[in-house]
Amino acid sequence: MSTRAVLEVIALDPEDAVAAQAGGADRLELVTDMAADGLTPSVATFAGIRAAVDLDLRVMLRLADGFAAGDVARLAGLAGELRAAGADQFVLGFLDTAGEVDLGAVERVVGALDGCRWTFHRAIDRAADRDALRRRLDGLPGLDTYLTAGSAAGVDDGLTVLLTEAERRGRPGYDQQLLVGGGLRLDHVPALRTAGIDAFHIGGAARPDGWAGPVSADAVAGWRRAVDGTPAPQEVRETRTAEVGELL
Repeated sequence: MSTRAVLEVIALDPEDAVAAQAGGADRLELVTDMAADGLTPSVATFAGIRAAVDLDLRVMLRLADGFAAGDVARLAGLAGELRAAGADQFVLGFLDTAGEVDLGAVERVVGALDGCRWTFHRAIDRAADRDALRRRLDGLPGLDTYLTAGSAAGVDDGLTVLLTEAERRGRPGYDQQLLVGGGLRLDHVPALRTAGIDAFHIGGAARPDGWAGPVSADAVAGWRRAVDGTPAPQEVRETRTAEVGELL
């Protein structure tokens, strides 16, 4: 069985997707409008990306900034349109005004997915009670991943929570994979990998020029090496040079 960690990269268009695949990404999260933290892309965008790469694609189901479900019927309809276009993995997550999971909205949208795998996204980091949210969602068809930083403020503040939740793997509500993202930096990766966390999500970190620029294959490759625990090519060359010097 492979122990390769999952590296998921946000893609806005086919060019992003091609660069992410070239850099070693395993999966893409497809969104539009990052000014609103990522909304549902068009069917045409999905189709263009699907034609450009052979990676797993998880499509965001979200209509507006924030974590309220909004027009649930429209969301379910969009899910159906994307399914008809070939989408088979999704990302979603809705809270009510009290910070509790909006279970009715989640169940309505999940029903339109017809058993597809899906990620509950960083709404969990805004939840009033993370553990209660997990227990309420436990057993929903297709839920296999939580995208989380451990805190609404990002991985720096949420690291302890992430390490604690990694230790709970196998308990009710904790069978899903932890996909860490949100303020994630390369220096966070070793501790997370040591704790057994094996999935990482990057967005801006894959774009040296910010969201106005494209995904960089080189940036993704750097993350690929980090999550795999392999040295950069320059480090390998320096090590080999040193070894040759010792032999002379």
